[in-house]
Amino acid sequence: MSTADRHRRIAEAVKESGSATVPELAELAGASEMTIRRDLDVLAAQGVLERVRGGARTLLLRGEEPPFALRAHDAVEAKRRIAAEVSSLIADGETVVLDSGTTCLEVARLLHQRPVTVMPVSLQAIRVLSETPGRAALLVPGGRPRTSEGDLTGPLTLASLAALRFDTAVLGCCGLSAAEGLTAYDLDDAAVKKAGIASSRRTILATDGSKFGRTAHAYVGPSTILHTVVTDAGAPGDEVAALEAAGTVVKAV
Repeated sequence: MSTADRHRRIAEAVKESGSATVPELAELAGASEMTIRRDLDVLAAQGVLERVRGGARTLLLRGEEPPFALRAHDAVEAKRRIAAEVSSLIADGETVVLDSGTTCLEVARLLHQRPVTVMPVSLQAIRVLSETPGRAALLVPGGRPRTSEGDLTGPLTLASLAALRFDTAVLGCCGLSAAEGLTAYDLDDAAVKKAGIASSRRTILATDGSKFGRTAHAYVGPSTILHTVVTDAGAPGDEVAALEAAGTVVKAV
């Protein structure tokens, strides 16, 4: 088992049970207790869990999104395929608002070498797009970064988005359902997504299939606001069919 897989299994176990001991996690992961203690220290530093004597307990509520650092290791190849398809849908010369999240970060890496103008709403994507050499023109919004996520939110971010008009908004999501629409875990994040959509001519959603049929508590809008959804082969067929019936183009890569 790789370190990333072990971290993911530990985080899931602690989240589901609320707490776990080092011996319990060692047996679960098939690793030594010394290794598990090091893993817990790393996950505690990422804000995934809290170290307590003899083990760890969760800092996440049920239904809450895991931190960016943990999600960055999930389905990496699928996210890169999705990002490549999203990049192919963006023409040279376009102006793009780019959402936060791990899949959108992969999009940023590809757009960095494209003759486009990009306003990212995450510190991670800003860092990627500011590296040289690169071909993309970078616009940096104002805002307050959320701890552990690095995405920009608040009145300055909303004002930055409202001041411009974009050809394309590339969004990530926490949940997508034909019935319940597009949702996020955080109200401020949902507000930024809404502002990006309102300032853009079209909206492309970049998300892996695990988000389909899931509903988070912060509502962004109905699924019909999405022009195109780019996902992977894991997207459930019934949800894909319902989205397409409502007029959204779904591309599975």
